[in-house]
Amino acid sequence: MIWLGIDTSNAPFSAALVEDGKILIEQTSAMKRTHSIQAMPAVEQLLAAADLQPADLDAIAVAEGPGSYTGVRIGVTLAKTLAWTLDIPLVGVSSLEVLAANAVPFEGVICPLFDARRGNVYCGLYKSKGERLHRIWEDRHGSLEELLSDVSFIHQPVLFIGADADMHKTAIRESLGEQAVFAPFPQQLPRASQLIQLAEQRLPVTDVHDFVPSYRRIPEAEANWLQQQESRHD
Repeated sequence: MIWLGIDTSNAPFSAALVEDGKILIEQTSAMKRTHSIQAMPAVEQLLAAADLQPADLDAIAVAEGPGSYTGVRIGVTLAKTLAWTLDIPLVGVSSLEVLAANAVPFEGVICPLFDARRGNVYCGLYKSKGERLHRIWEDRHGSLEELLSDVSFIHQPVLFIGADADMHKTAIRESLGEQAVFAPFPQQLPRASQLIQLAEQRLPVTDVHDFVPSYRRIPEAEANWLQQQESRHD
């Protein structure tokens, strides 16, 4: 079975082809490029390098968010289009879970983290059980301060993972001290092969047309509009 995995949910880009549990080819980049320009050509290059045609694909895995609204939307739209056109299964996986999978196994708690600006983050909390991940709490959007307060009650080492964890390292260390551990740089980027491995453990979406990204919060423009409407009714 040949899988295509696509993750454009944040600044890093990753795509991979996996056949029967073996990586055929994988491309992961931290370069800040426009996913709308990069994603489809990258998929075409991977297929060409593996001497495959789109019709050879058996299933598609996509990082469904949270993350950049534009990035998540691009990846999901591309995956849906390919799955619908080729009439093959589509499986969505949390972008945070894909990142957390890089830390398996870790003796403690794994906290994947994406910056969400203005002191906020997207985060999740996971624990590895053998070669599998167990979700401790649902992925969420909230303030870094709130996250660190909640994590402080977990009396275990907490591994923060993700390229954005570095920008918050000082605040995390000041709050948690030695409880906080940071993943080494080779583990900081999401890998589409991990995405595919997680997708293989899940059922495909029942209706490709109805599949939508998991943003975990409403867009800023919508939030501002709602605030304006509330103020008008005060």
